[in-house]
Amino acid sequence: MPHTTEAGREDADGNLWFTIREAADFTGRDPQTIYSWERRGHLNRAAAAVDERGHRIYSQQQIAAAERRARQNTAVVRRIAR
Repeated sequence: MPHTTEAGREDADGNLWFTIREAADFTGRDPQTIYSWERRGHLNRAAAAVDERGHRIYSQQQIAAAERRARQNTAVVRRIAR
């Protein structure tokens, strides 16, 4: 099981894992933004791990990929709106 660090939880392979709140703090976003990434499919809930308290946790790579997808989606919407 990952152990807790200041930024999130680090597993034996050095991967960082984040709860929704930790991911929000890490990315500088509101927790509701991270939840919206889940709702919109940028974060796959089925691919989330679960911590010792039963909270979904996502890897740093999953969070980064979700942020990229959200930015790409925003850019497409802005182009269409012009």
